[in-house]
Amino acid sequence: MLTSALLSRASLIGMPAPNGILTLLTDFGTRDAYVAAMKGVVLSVAPEVRIVDITHDIPPQDVMQGAFVLRDSAAHFPPGTVHVSVVDPGVGSARKAVAVGKAGQYFVGPDNGLFSLVLQARPDEAVVLDNPDFWRVPDPSSTFHGRDVFAPAAAHLAAGIPLSELGSPLSQLTPLHWALPIHDEQGIRGWVVHVDRFGNCVTNITREEFIGGRSKRRFKCYAGTVILDDVQPTYAAVSGGDPLLLFNSTDLLEIAVSRGNAAELYGLRTGSPINVVFLDG
Repeated sequence: MLTSALLSRASLIGMPAPNGILTLLTDFGTRDAYVAAMKGVVLSVAPEVRIVDITHDIPPQDVMQGAFVLRDSAAHFPPGTVHVSVVDPGVGSARKAVAVGKAGQYFVGPDNGLFSLVLQARPDEAVVLDNPDFWRVPDPSSTFHGRDVFAPAAAHLAAGIPLSELGSPLSQLTPLHWALPIHDEQGIRGWVVHVDRFGNCVTNITREEFIGGRSKRRFKCYAGTVILDDVQPTYAAVSGGDPLLLFNSTDLLEIAVSRGNAAELYGLRTGSPINVVFLDG
């Protein structure tokens, strides 16, 4: 149980008190000991924390997919949740280890663009995790910051230690390239940011952006080897095996195949360009 003193310290800096929930998102998979090691460190620091696994199946080193899944899931957790995210191809390099507060939630992980989508703009508060008092050991492994830096820092945060005590203030985070779509009068250029297990290709183009830019004009959407010119309400709106565009449950434009795999059929993957061209007349 969090002490009243710790709750008071959290409220003094304008962030919500930690709620005792800590999530994990990684590209580690589940066949090795990596995830268990991180959980063991968290529970050694804060045994009453509830750990929720978002996923450990992010494709290896795919920061964009990690950023998308984090953005898609974090919004459904209550204020005060601590999210630990580790998709970290630059582990051991000069990239920073950070903790961030935004819109009532906390995010801990590498400063490599992983938090670009969930933050959208500047965080409310951010620090570099350079205070060794909150590391697992004084000399962290150069290959496993998830265990030695992120997990213990996040556990202390979940236990009520203020974000500001974890390290030095940070004014700017590393953005993801191609995180947001590009707009002009002729159309929208976006990218595939996530391919789900069904082969549906989720783009970074929102319903609002699409409808606002289209202004009821006809359009063509170029995605890999397929061209689409209509938006459907459901996957079942077309015959099995046919391609379609729709807005998914998070209002993002998605390329799919009814009872099929769009990624395989049309050569799409994370980072594939999606071009929507608006037609006059």
